[in-house]
Amino acid sequence: MERVAIIGASMTQFGQRDGEWIQDLLAEAGSDCLEDAGVDADDVEHLYVSNMASGEFEGQTGVMNALAHDLDAMPAYTQRVDQTSSSGGAGMYAAWQSVASGASDMTMLVGGEKMTHKTTGEATDVIASLTHPVEYKHGVTLPSFAGLTARHYLERFDAPRESLGKVAVKNHKNGVDNPHAQFRKEVDLGTVLESPIVADPLRLYDFCPITDGSAALMLCPESVAKEYTDDYVVISGIDGATDTHVVHERADPTVMGGVVESGNGAYDMSGYGPADIDVAELHDMFTILEFLQMEGLGFAEQGEAWKLVEEGHTERDGELPINTSGGLKSKGHPLGASGVAQGVEIYEQLVGEAGPRQVDADVGLCCNVGGFGNCVITTIMEAAQ
Repeated sequence: MERVAIIGASMTQFGQRDGEWIQDLLAEAGSDCLEDAGVDADDVEHLYVSNMASGEFEGQTGVMNALAHDLDAMPAYTQRVDQTSSSGGAGMYAAWQSVASGASDMTMLVGGEKMTHKTTGEATDVIASLTHPVEYKHGVTLPSFAGLTARHYLERFDAPRESLGKVAVKNHKNGVDNPHAQFRKEVDLGTVLESPIVADPLRLYDFCPITDGSAALMLCPESVAKEYTDDYVVISGIDGATDTHVVHERADPTVMGGVVESGNGAYDMSGYGPADIDVAELHDMFTILEFLQMEGLGFAEQGEAWKLVEEGHTERDGELPINTSGGLKSKGHPLGASGVAQGVEIYEQLVGEAGPRQVDADVGLCCNVGGFGNCVITTIMEAAQ
């Protein structure tokens, strides 16, 4: 099987995009990706669109077919990929499979979501629909799961509340240097700890925002990549996994089984291990998730991730920079785009195009989480040798 390469990437401005709808956002990212890769639209054979809820948010379906029309990419095969908030990662897996299988020599993935035109309550209700019907019926939302898990983690592992706040501080600081991020403003620890309570002990600054935006990647076999550029990235490992749909059925709520399994699968495929990763993008929809993914991916022992944060290990100048993009916390979280945007950040880091966010990296990892760990995709990339 020939290795799958990424030869182009793009990302729109994330945030509140008034007057623009999902189709506008997808077309913007898609056309920019074509230009970045130097690929003609009619050379795209497969076109995947990662999107969770265009129907629920806008009453708009068929977004993948419309995008092929807007980009003049007909007659490319199109498919919409929905895996809740891990739709972007699932799209990356689908796009990788299309190239790795030999079915396509040029595959574009575009992820996007339009959310901010809805009220916070309406948007939260759409997102909460991914929970189990029994939980949903009782009004359980993802923030409530996050609060309960955070409380349990802090008490069980004797972690200070400040350690979660430092995740938010770090990611906001990184987001300042991301021109596409929704929030480009530093926050201090006091502001985080004194912000309004959302789900005790988590406060407003422990949560990512509601966001509009889109991101895209261009994938092809490595032999084809060499025809376009010498600066490309190879997907050396990728895997997905599913955990229990009912969160309270898990043996240990501080272990995200989908993260562990998908991470192990990606490590096995790539031949790399946790110690080989130079930079990582993790799904910090809530600050507590950064801890749980660090531990599930082997970057820290269980109950020890908070210590690495306290020591500065995950800062941009630390031993393992995490969320150099600003993460979902600062960059924003347009559901279908987030996993793709993680891939964009790792791609830019590995080809040396991250600007002031640039770190020294040859191998990168991104982990995209659906729901509260219900489904997870982990991807490992390396710079072309």
